[in-house]
Amino acid sequence: MSRYHSHLNTSVEIIKQYTGGEPLAHHLKKVFSSNKKYGSNDRRLISHLCYCYYRVARMLGDCLMEEKVLTALFFCSSEPNEVLKKLKPEWNEKVALSLDEKIAFLSINQTFFPFQSIFPWRDALSEEIDYDLFCRSFLIQPDLFLRIRPGYKEKVLSKFIAYGLKFEGVGEDCIAVVNTSKVENIVKLNTEVVVQDFSSQKVGAFLKWINQNNPLPVYQVWDCCAASGGKSILAKDVLGKVDLWVSDVRENILFNLRKRFAEAGIKKYKSMVVDLSNMSNVQEAMDDNKFDLIIADVPCTGSGTWGRTPEQMHFFKNEFIDDYNRLQKIIVTNILPSLKKGGYLLYITCSVFKKENEEVVNFIQQQFQLQMIKKEVFKGYQAKADTMFAALLNKSL
Repeated sequence: MSRYHSHLNTSVEIIKQYTGGEPLAHHLKKVFSSNKKYGSNDRRLISHLCYCYYRVARMLGDCLMEEKVLTALFFCSSEPNEVLKKLKPEWNEKVALSLDEKIAFLSINQTFFPFQSIFPWRDALSEEIDYDLFCRSFLIQPDLFLRIRPGYKEKVLSKFIAYGLKFEGVGEDCIAVVNTSKVENIVKLNTEVVVQDFSSQKVGAFLKWINQNNPLPVYQVWDCCAASGGKSILAKDVLGKVDLWVSDVRENILFNLRKRFAEAGIKKYKSMVVDLSNMSNVQEAMDDNKFDLIIADVPCTGSGTWGRTPEQMHFFKNEFIDDYNRLQKIIVTNILPSLKKGGYLLYITCSVFKKENEEVVNFIQQQFQLQMIKKEVFKGYQAKADTMFAALLNKSL
């Protein structure tokens, strides 16, 4: 059996065994840890075959799993590769074709590949999203984006040029590199740059609006769903002096946050484990403290990030949207008493579903009389990035 047949068979076995209970990356790591025969190139190729499958699994129809994986590789390839060269040479010659041309080419044998079936929740999308472009974006691996922190731009760019790593400037302080780049070997993470998706970086424009229209000597800021602290570091960089509170329901993620804050030079802050779905827990933790800004990057389906984690799309169920919608409304209801009069709520999701985005924002406006300042769907599918939603609201009453 050839090396490539072996890789194909291994990927098929992994796909058959994987149930979606943990991120695919974690599952693959466990598989390779228990089977030491695979070198780094083998692991990379097998992983790529698995990810290709989950990117387009819903459009592959009924055929042998081996055929599905090779078809997925064909759809997700733009340049010839060794696997197709050995196992599907006639396909390998066609990888530079457009998606529509590839579908036409494979449909010669009466096979139909409706690419829109990649993402079957069209009616649930936020209205601004281009469904056709969004579906096609799943065929492409997103880039890795870095936000250069204030004062480090010249130094960071010099390091990348000296190292010889190809990069692209996609914003004033944002650069994009290939997703697998080992940037930690070139620059100091969190000190000089922050790994942060391009769309997530665009949230900084909302913070700049606050700084320009309501400047304060010190901003009282609560990042209530802080995770590993990326939005907090962004707020510090944009707003300047902040009295920062951070919370998350997971102690382990706050451990990672504290490490990042140390690297980022953020020393003065208060961190807490808080269950935002429990009003009494929130009240006890906040102790009547009020904030000029609450950043609520709320739990969501993560549907805007499925280009990075396509396995989540494969195991997704419709009822999850309603579950998150309910949770988001509960969280907003519980945190808003901690917002000062005249303060701002920055509501964020990495979702493409209107029930998590516009519908929750409408709820906030109707139930709590907050004034909409601005809202935006950040269309990452146009830039090999995540797609996100953000809304800035003001408590004027």
